Amino acid sequence: MTVDVAGSAAEDRVAVASNWKLVWWRFRRHHLAMVSGVLLIFMYLIVIAPDFFSTQDPERTDARQAFIPVQTIHLFDDGALAPWVPAIVGKRNPVTLRMEWTTDPKKKIPIRFFTPGFSWKLFGLIPTNLHLVAPVDPSQRIFLLGSDRLGRDQWSRIMHGTQTSMTVGLVAVALSVILGVVLGGISGYVGGKTDQVIQRIIELLQSVPTIPIWLALSAALPRDWTPTEVFFAITVILSLVGWTTLGREVRGRFLALREEDFVLAARLAGCSRMRIILRHMVPTFLSHIIATSSLAIPVMIINETSLSFLGLGIRPPAISWGVLLQEAQNIQTLALAPWLLIPGLVVIVAVLAFNLVGDGLRDAADPYSH
Repeated sequence: MTVDVAGSAAEDRVAVASNWKLVWWRFRRHHLAMVSGVLLIFMYLIVIAPDFFSTQDPERTDARQAFIPVQTIHLFDDGALAPWVPAIVGKRNPVTLRMEWTTDPKKKIPIRFFTPGFSWKLFGLIPTNLHLVAPVDPSQRIFLLGSDRLGRDQWSRIMHGTQTSMTVGLVAVALSVILGVVLGGISGYVGGKTDQVIQRIIELLQSVPTIPIWLALSAALPRDWTPTEVFFAITVILSLVGWTTLGREVRGRFLALREEDFVLAARLAGCSRMRIILRHMVPTFLSHIIATSSLAIPVMIINETSLSFLGLGIRPPAISWGVLLQEAQNIQTLALAPWLLIPGLVVIVAVLAFNLVGDGLRDAADPYSH
């Protein structure tokens, strides 16, 4: 009897739950997607305040501290909770005359969490100097992921690169979804000459190889533009190239839906074409749009990284994952500083996380998959 009551209560709970609540219940059963979602939330916290997670100014240079190795954080010292990192000891190679750095665990640099450091502004407005981790002695520098050829802190630069690359992917996909849904919806719902014009534009964009389009449009950007202007230009370029696939899919779905009874009822009720498209037709395949969008973000991130890696996308002094990977182009440099490949690992982790979240959202939002 108790089991029947519990089962009946569960059925009643499902019956009155909203669609979004049902999606959430199904999504949280996908454990890999949940873990990936938490990881993405953390990465977007970095996007909001990269300076909080940085240990020093990402543009601070000192060629005398080039290619310093990774300093690993140790939480305990002699059994007590006292975070520290090993000090760096340098020795000049008598043959190459190059300074070679090694970590010395016998010399410890104490660090603290949630401690004051260099000054920065939250959202560019609120001044603060709070950081996640910083050395107890403000005059000392720590390199949690090593330094590059100019002595810049790799950890702090990755934090700022995360802000740029993750934002480019999100904004570019948002613009692509808007273009794909609106133009694809108009093409499929209106039909006629409008459909033919939009489809010819899509065919033209899809027939030209993607990389030459990126190269041509990126090379056309003025060299005197600020990093912010280049950032928005790259975002628009990626959006203009990436909307065509979704536009075709939306058109095909609209061709099947426009003769349905609920669309005819909305038309007889006097709804405008745009309202019918956005309020009545789009929600019927929202799960597909969500899945497509979440899976398109990593593609945009890789595209931006590739352009910046080739020197045709976001350029220094702006920082992105692709700009950071430019430091890893030289084999000789990689032999001296393999930690310069860490931004590539960050790209892989971000792409996998988005793909897993996309799979989870697609399965959770599709009622026919259960």
